[in-house]
Amino acid sequence: MTNDLAASVARAFAADGPLAQADARFLPREAQDRMALAVAQAIEDRAALVAEAGTGVGKTFAYLVPLLLAGRRALVSTATKSLQDQLYLRDLPRLADALKVPARIALLKGRASYLCRHRLAEAAVSAQLPDRFAVRALHRVQQWAQATTTGDLAEVEGLDERSPVIPLVSSTRDNCLGSDCPEYRACHVMQARREAMAADLVVVNHHLFFADLALRDSGVAELLPTVDAAVFDEAHQLVEAGVQFLGTQLATGQAIELGRDLLAVGLAHARGLQPWSELQTGIERAARELRLACAGSVREVRGVLKRRWDEAADALPAPLQALASAATAAAQAAESVAETAPDFLRLQQRALHVAALAARFEQPAAEGHVRWVDLTPQQARLVESPLDIREMLTQQRTLAPKAWVFTSATLGDDERLSWFTAGTGLEDASTLRVGSPFDYAAHARVWVPPRLPLPNAPGHPAAVGALAARLATALGGRTFVLTTTLRVLPQIADAIAAQAGGLTVLVQGSEPRRTLLQRYRDGRGSVLVGSQSFWEGIDMPGDALQCVVIDKLPFPPPNDPLVEARVRQLRAQGRNPFDAYFVAEAAVSLKQGAGRLIRSESDRGLLVLCDPRLRQMGYGRRLLAALPPMGVLDGEDEALDWLRELAAAH
Repeated sequence: MTNDLAASVARAFAADGPLAQADARFLPREAQDRMALAVAQAIEDRAALVAEAGTGVGKTFAYLVPLLLAGRRALVSTATKSLQDQLYLRDLPRLADALKVPARIALLKGRASYLCRHRLAEAAVSAQLPDRFAVRALHRVQQWAQATTTGDLAEVEGLDERSPVIPLVSSTRDNCLGSDCPEYRACHVMQARREAMAADLVVVNHHLFFADLALRDSGVAELLPTVDAAVFDEAHQLVEAGVQFLGTQLATGQAIELGRDLLAVGLAHARGLQPWSELQTGIERAARELRLACAGSVREVRGVLKRRWDEAADALPAPLQALASAATAAAQAAESVAETAPDFLRLQQRALHVAALAARFEQPAAEGHVRWVDLTPQQARLVESPLDIREMLTQQRTLAPKAWVFTSATLGDDERLSWFTAGTGLEDASTLRVGSPFDYAAHARVWVPPRLPLPNAPGHPAAVGALAARLATALGGRTFVLTTTLRVLPQIADAIAAQAGGLTVLVQGSEPRRTLLQRYRDGRGSVLVGSQSFWEGIDMPGDALQCVVIDKLPFPPPNDPLVEARVRQLRAQGRNPFDAYFVAEAAVSLKQGAGRLIRSESDRGLLVLCDPRLRQMGYGRRLLAALPPMGVLDGEDEALDWLRELAAAH
């Protein structure tokens, strides 16, 4: 590494450096310095670095400062759109200003995040909205559209990201008219891509990164070869994001949307020239039959339910053939009137794509891929996917030499971070582990209750709820209960509500996630019961959250089709799937959940792991060792005393 970059990075983080001068609260941290210098080394050497940085290290600044000071073109990818916004709107402008670096920074999201002016105009005339809330949301979008310069729908006050209005006013790869669109010159998606190509540093998210490499639809594939460094924050989510988007998918909702768009465009531009209503009905009927076939005997679905391919495969050929036939008929109808409006050419391409997907899923899966069915209350999605992202990432790394940096608070439970590097083909990368600077031994305790039923016992959820009620009562609320499955949520929540009088029990699914978190922050005398989406990405510093209860060890579900395929792969390699996969996955997930507890130097709290196997089984020691070094409690009296001490200091 050149002395110039090393010296600049060290200077930036010094006690009297530019960061300290810009923020009186800034304090130098040895772990942050180590990580920042390692990132700078990777940038200089155009090498790969995998860095695990515990809570409080300040990993965001540790990679952003070297990127900005190096003056190289860079891509930063993070896990969610909200984290993208945080980097783009808060962290990068503050750092660029403090370091006096004139960097051009751009934000690039997927199509669904941007207003499509053409579709907004169509929605204003022909949209069928489900309720008055959607009508109001569309009106808000129309008002905002007159003044926005970015077209980023996140700017619309009060617009829920699940609103049915968003698909009506944004484009997809399927329905975008491209250069044939009357609003092409004012297109917000194209504007965002132009700004990204002209920028020094571009912020994207993992889903967009992989979706674009697969479909070449949003500008990342063109951008990636032009950068000198690519950084992936929250990298522990990278493999699952890649597996999801590098595969092939056929969704019944995709087919239904095709039918509805065909009917709307047909009636608007070619009424009477083709039987548009019959064509739409044929597609929708076939899609609904396909969902029924995918569901089989499953009657009720909450969230997303994965079904193994062999559970549904026998019932799928007939509805797949019907969908292929209906989509082919739609393509022929659209082609026959293509000269009347540019929309028909896109509709023809979409219909042919759906027909081709239906035909593909009638054939056996590609070698090295696994298939399954995702069921939601609204639709079924047929998925064929690779088992990991090794091949894709290795290919990208060989295309053009650049720095590749992957970082997260949780990337494994060994020095080589093999949980992450094995699934990404990064065994040759440099690795770095820097622990949290927080004093866990003084400020945090961990307790494994010895007398609870085993997790598979019928009484386990009620016992967890009763225990959580006693703990939360001693603390006066300020408790998260994290479950490994949605199925036990209501049982645990009911048990808490029955015994924690005076406390408010907030339950995932009863309100939007953001609303629940806001109510929890505002109420204080609250217990929040949540599943997977509450295990990470939530920052509750101070005394708002001082007890985290985890119902059982977060092992991957053994009957999940992707898990089964990975187990077969490990066995074929002569490895032990339980040690190499199940325990390693549980260690990373457990660290994520436990990471909600201590978020600042002064935070104090209790982590309760309601799984007796941690005491009884040999792998329990490995899982406990993966956690930060908290003080260990033995009995419930000790746990309650600790919580009362925290409550008294509140």
